[in-house]
Amino acid sequence: MSHKSHRKSGPLDLITIGRSSVDLYGEQVGGRLEDMLSFAKYVGGSPTNTAVGAARLGLNAGLITRVGADHMGRFLREQLEREGVETTGVLTDADRLTALVILGIRDTESFPLIFYREDCADMALCETDIDAAVVERAGALLINGTHLSQPGVRAASLKAARLMKAKGGRVIFDIDYRPVLWGLVGKDNGEDRFIANADVTRALQDVLPLVDLVVGTEEEIHILGGTTDTIAALRTIRDATGALLVCKRGALGCTAFDGAIPDSLDKGIVGRGFAIEVFNVLGAGDAFMAGFLRGWLRGEPLATCCEWGNACGAIVVSRHGCAPAMASWAELQHFLARDDWPHRLRDSAELEQLHWSTNRAGEIDELTVLAIDHRSQFDELLTELGTGDAAQVSRFKALALAAVDRLAKGNPNFGLLLDGRYGARPLEMSADLPYWIGRPVEVPGSRPIAFEGHADLAVSLREWPSHHVVKCLVFYHPDDAPEMRAAQDREIVRLFDACRATRHELLLEIIASRHGPIDTTTVAEVIDHIYMLGVYPDWWKLEPASDPAAWTHVEAAIARHDPHCRGVVLLGLSEPTETLLASFGAAAPCRIVKGFAVGRTIWHDVARRWLDGEIDDAAAEAELAANFGHLVDAWQRVRGSKVAA
Repeated sequence: MSHKSHRKSGPLDLITIGRSSVDLYGEQVGGRLEDMLSFAKYVGGSPTNTAVGAARLGLNAGLITRVGADHMGRFLREQLEREGVETTGVLTDADRLTALVILGIRDTESFPLIFYREDCADMALCETDIDAAVVERAGALLINGTHLSQPGVRAASLKAARLMKAKGGRVIFDIDYRPVLWGLVGKDNGEDRFIANADVTRALQDVLPLVDLVVGTEEEIHILGGTTDTIAALRTIRDATGALLVCKRGALGCTAFDGAIPDSLDKGIVGRGFAIEVFNVLGAGDAFMAGFLRGWLRGEPLATCCEWGNACGAIVVSRHGCAPAMASWAELQHFLARDDWPHRLRDSAELEQLHWSTNRAGEIDELTVLAIDHRSQFDELLTELGTGDAAQVSRFKALALAAVDRLAKGNPNFGLLLDGRYGARPLEMSADLPYWIGRPVEVPGSRPIAFEGHADLAVSLREWPSHHVVKCLVFYHPDDAPEMRAAQDREIVRLFDACRATRHELLLEIIASRHGPIDTTTVAEVIDHIYMLGVYPDWWKLEPASDPAAWTHVEAAIARHDPHCRGVVLLGLSEPTETLLASFGAAAPCRIVKGFAVGRTIWHDVARRWLDGEIDDAAAEAELAANFGHLVDAWQRVRGSKVAA
């Protein structure tokens, strides 16, 4: 599994410095913050959001900040690394907590927020924290106005800016004005965007001789220029710096000024704007900055930079959250290629699917999974043997986790399928391990499919850790009766909607052979049909097939609908090892097939003898590891030979 990773060496296009917090976003929309009952957790803080947005757009981006030595600080660091943001400059503060922000969406103009920033980690950043070697690696540095509000963080920002200028790099200034963080309004007025203050104006203007690009809203231009006359403010700023000035104008897009300031904002350099319904303005400015810098740092014309910034802002203004709403490069290009998007942009299933599929953490090149999520099969074993109970089955599944860990030795290309009934304790034990985890949601053997847990499937999934992949087995054949297909289709769509609502990946397992004849096109036909329902599984789990033509059809079907699909893993169906190995050979040339998720072939005989007392824990764990290892070796061998051929 090759994840996007933080860089330990090598050049960076951009490094940002300043605020880094956890955003807790109210999930109820249209009411008071006082009445919100649940919150989604996201990466937050303007320069941190911009770093994420820049990384998603293909820039090599890094961050300089502090986070607490706490759970939220670890979340920020881990999520930044998943996003591909360089974290060498992210320091851990043992004495302070990570900053928090509580945010809500009340209406199209009111976005209440509370900053929890009393003596927080990122505001303790100081001059000695700035590592010249980190700055040296970057071509540009982004500083923010908020980190000019206190002496320590101000000194840190200015030191970084001077180092960047000394090496011939460029300095970007995001005015980023929050009056509450300058102590100008009450702490419950975090959403206030403008309070005139001469001291703030002087503090912000002091950095202008160091900068090459200034970006702000009209209100931020006002505070920096010291007047609410936008043209006059821009001219005051121009007197202090020859930097490129960019004024963000909301729905009107933006205007850039690379020379003298004309007498109208419309006479500067503009890029195409986008009339998108405003759902949430929070984070849109950070997205604009990421899009603008993707162009500016790569030498694009200013009108193109403006257009990309406007587009990124329009995409984010339509979504919930800041950093997670940022567009990928593929998404931005797709958005720009058309002009018929709905005004309520988040209603576009096409764009939302591209956003989801191109912003998942990491590419997974190989995945070998021990499937031990079985429930009915263990029920049958307990009945047959007349010994053992649920607690023993749970213990055995814990041995399976230990066997995978023994074999994998921390390699995240390995994984397990574990259930929440017999496998609840092993699932909890797996939380600190790096392995891929899938978890079944269906009632075993149900047809039409039925789900375990709450009647509202999303309620069940909200209780699951975010990294658990939802696995669902569907017995589906193209020749099923229309009533059966309709019932199955309704539940598959419901499942997909629940997964997206809770931000869980979905693995859809299809078994067609139990309910009709199959040929080389049968499974591909089912895949086509499911995509036509508007369902896009992140993973497919499919029956072994010995005819390579079947895999050619499967790969073509997936490529037609979802070229960003994670991939396919092969299931086992209790087939003998020799049969599985033959199916490996047929599937190996197909690049969409990433590995396997096999169960009973590996564990069934071991479980029977362990439950019957013939072997002890150590022997069972060793046999499970050996059986699993045999299949892993076989897959890697045949995959390597097919690729080499």
